[in-house]
Amino acid sequence: MTLFWRTFILLALLLCGGIFAWMQTFRALEFEPRAVQAARQIASLVNLSRAAMRYADAINRVTLVKTMSDQESVKIVPREPKDKYEPFEVDRFSRAVGQELRSRLGPDTLVANSVNGVSGLWVGFNIEHDPYWLQADPKRVEAVAGSTYFVWTSIALIATLLASAVIAGLINRPLKELSFAASRIRDGEFESRLDEQTMTSEIREVNMGFNRMARELAKVEEDRAVMLAGISHDLRTPLARMRLEAEMSVVDEEAKRNMAADIDQLDAIIDKFMDYARPGEVKLVPVHLSSVVDREISAFRDPTQIRIESRVAIDTRVMADDTELGRVLGNLFENARRYGRSTDGIAYVVVSYARTGPWVIVSVRDHGPGVPPQKLTQLTTPFYRGDAARTAATGAGLGLAIVEKAVQRMGGSFEIANAADGGFVAHIRLKRAP
Repeated sequence: MTLFWRTFILLALLLCGGIFAWMQTFRALEFEPRAVQAARQIASLVNLSRAAMRYADAINRVTLVKTMSDQESVKIVPREPKDKYEPFEVDRFSRAVGQELRSRLGPDTLVANSVNGVSGLWVGFNIEHDPYWLQADPKRVEAVAGSTYFVWTSIALIATLLASAVIAGLINRPLKELSFAASRIRDGEFESRLDEQTMTSEIREVNMGFNRMARELAKVEEDRAVMLAGISHDLRTPLARMRLEAEMSVVDEEAKRNMAADIDQLDAIIDKFMDYARPGEVKLVPVHLSSVVDREISAFRDPTQIRIESRVAIDTRVMADDTELGRVLGNLFENARRYGRSTDGIAYVVVSYARTGPWVIVSVRDHGPGVPPQKLTQLTTPFYRGDAARTAATGAGLGLAIVEKAVQRMGGSFEIANAADGGFVAHIRLKRAP
């Protein structure tokens, strides 16, 4: 679960719980006053009707009843012993209304939901010794409908969820920006910077600290590149003099060849240092993979040391830097030539590929002795060299580190493993070109 969803869920649970608590509080506070108010209105209507009819003669009573029916939707009829009625008090609210009516009109007051099949709010009362029914509109004593609470609660919940999403996004935005900037630093883009003018003091301090760290890392990287370049340049001059002196002064041809080989090896190690110290800026363009593979294969011409077979389709294109991709393949071929030789002393290498969605996976496999599983994860560490089986030749221990760094600069990933039926295999995953 991401931090955004964790924050969103916690905020939503807190706010939704608060909404339900407030709704229950409002219902509890509203329930009794509404029941009392409704009962008071009906009781006042009954008392007024009783008083009006008590002091009116027979002719005026008929006029009074008709007027009340027309103007107030109130009907008064005599109550007969054979009348059949259904009780009004069927829930908590109606029981509270009935109890309040009896407290105001007398304990013998009847409250019905229908009389003789006619629905309405019926209240039975006496005028002197004559019993009557008063029929009123039942809406006068209706509680707030449950659907009303449901609608408003739903609106509040939706608004709460939207507000929680916005708040969670605002809380997590600085962390998301920090994570993105950190990933760019990891990929070697040391120019990444965060906003130092934010309103939140804690985030501002974190961003300022991150920017200081990025500047220091950029300076360290620049100093490292300058230092390696300077060392490499300074070493090449005495090496050139040594080669010249060996050619001119050493008489023994075998000794001369050995000295030249040692100088070539030192020069190759210097090239590795330069490759590793090279700046990380690359320009990604569509590149024909098969062309780059064939070009790098052509540099390894000695069949007594290495034989490379390419199974890459000619129409396969990837997003890469042509020079950088060539350097990656060259290092892998050189690694196989040195450490991946079979029992006959020849390194047999197969270059294959696979398309998986937007990616192309290039596999470079040899049929050598492989690598102990516990040392696989360390092979891409700069200056690390494995066991003697894969270190028959001397080197700087930078080949696979250079490959991993270059692949990451091109937006891909690099993985190494032992093949199931023997040998060492490297997988390069690059974006597929449109």
